[in-house]
Amino acid sequence: MSSVTGHTALVTGAASGIGLACARALSSEGAKVHLVDLDPRVLGLAEEVGGVGHVLDLTTSVESLPAEIDVLVNNAGVQHVAPIHEFPADRFSAMLDLMLGAAFRLTRHVLPHMYDRGWGRLVHLSSVHGLRASAFKSAYVAAKHGLEGFSKVAALEGAPHGVTSNCVAPGYVRTPLVEKQIADQARVHGIPEADVAEKVFLQRSAVKRLIEPHEVAQAVLWLCDNSFVTGTSLAVDGGWTAQ
Repeated sequence: MSSVTGHTALVTGAASGIGLACARALSSEGAKVHLVDLDPRVLGLAEEVGGVGHVLDLTTSVESLPAEIDVLVNNAGVQHVAPIHEFPADRFSAMLDLMLGAAFRLTRHVLPHMYDRGWGRLVHLSSVHGLRASAFKSAYVAAKHGLEGFSKVAALEGAPHGVTSNCVAPGYVRTPLVEKQIADQARVHGIPEADVAEKVFLQRSAVKRLIEPHEVAQAVLWLCDNSFVTGTSLAVDGGWTAQ
């Protein structure tokens, strides 16, 4: 039996990739799961996992979402690849608002319930780019570095209340978010699209393959099951940060 059994979880960005894998993993361990995404497909996917779907733009208010949440998985994210001097300023702000601002608003929304119960798990899907930088990803790297810092603050504040806060920092995962980057990565690096996986995605990874979403979801479950692990970042990066 997992620590999440019988608890209520909320996962953002849950219509595909890591978010959907986390929702499935949490549900399989006996949690009631709320799946949140801007994509309406989340409603049908929620039915498949026996959960509840919510179609919502997380850059707006989160007050319509349930606050009685025991496990919060902040996963929603987007990517834009461009040099800083060509990066649209409004795009930069929007990306930070989604990946960092929404994580703050949701955490603020659910913490009173967690504090009242004396138990809670905050798991933030960061990235190896929350620990290391790459060129052409100024907004994404800034947001993920900010998320790492925010998680540590939440860990310090939550510890007296039985609430842990941690990040999972994967390398490149086999998701639609990564697949959509191929053309842009080829353009900014000046290489053929066929070379992007080897020369960009896996260049700094000792394990030469993409991570599967279910492997990231297992790391999320592991953090939920550990009450003494808090304020840290679990690198699931194939050895990238060992360098």
